[in-house]
Amino acid sequence: MPQRHDCSDPSARSAGIDAAVTALGQGRLVVLPTDTVYGVGADAFDPQAVARLLAAKGRGRHKPSPVLVGSTDQLDALVSELPDRAAELIEAFWPGGLTLVLRHRPSLSWDLGETGGTVAVRMPDHPLTLELLAAAGPMAVSSANLTDRPSPEDCDAALGMLGDSVSVYLDGGPTAGPVSSSIVDLTGDAPVLVRAGVLSAAELGRVVPDLIVP
Repeated sequence: MPQRHDCSDPSARSAGIDAAVTALGQGRLVVLPTDTVYGVGADAFDPQAVARLLAAKGRGRHKPSPVLVGSTDQLDALVSELPDRAAELIEAFWPGGLTLVLRHRPSLSWDLGETGGTVAVRMPDHPLTLELLAAAGPMAVSSANLTDRPSPEDCDAALGMLGDSVSVYLDGGPTAGPVSSSIVDLTGDAPVLVRAGVLSAAELGRVVPDLIVP
């Protein structure tokens, strides 16, 4: 039976974060709110836990999980270099609805799926999730839905889809809405808009004018 913690109550919030950190350390899954939709997360450095995450969603390795970080310090430990454009986008939009695709450090012992040496990374603008990330470290997090089902905007919807495959549910109330983060790939010579989400191409282009919009 999974644990569910109502994080609107301060004492339950503290207990919930403690339970989530413990579960992550044991290779289990946690559902958490973000500034877009609810996500399901695992310790990014535990390949078996990440495999459980993909299996819980019914998702293949060809769709690797993004990684959430709680600070730019955590990001620095993951990526081999931070291009100037990445730093400019982070300054403008983090924490928030922007995912950046960057080259990860070759020395990292993780397996997020078929990434081709890259990692899609984001710092969400949600106080509960940032508190969890500060305590637990970087997490592999994907939307807390079964593949091809709508992304959940509340804890009930996530629980209804993922059930006992998740050990801890952190209920932070309804999220902002179903629109996902925007994704910019910074692994080439120019930034490429992979997905337009909560941030439009025009908003992103004001920071990186050479943004390629396919």
